[in-house]
Amino acid sequence: MKIDEIDSKTDSELAYDLGKMRKELFDLRFSAVAGSSSNTAQIKVIRRSIARVHTVLHERRSGIHGKAPKQ
Repeated sequence: MKIDEIDSKTDSELAYDLGKMRKELFDLRFSAVAGSSSNTAQIKVIRRSIARVHTVLHERRSGIHGKAPKQ
C-alpha cells in the first residue's frame, strides 16, 4: 500500500486494513514455515505496509505533519 492511499483513508478504514494485513502476514509466515509459499518477498512488503499505516496513524494522533485526524 502506497503512502498516498494511506493518507486518503480515514482512521477506521486504516484500522480495518491493518487487521487484514496482519492476518495476511500471519498466513504468509505460516505458509513459509510449512514450505508451501513461493513468494517470501511478500512478507517484507506487508511488514513495510503495516509500518506505514502505524506511522500515519501516529502522525495524525500527534498532530505531526500538519494533517488533522480523519474521522
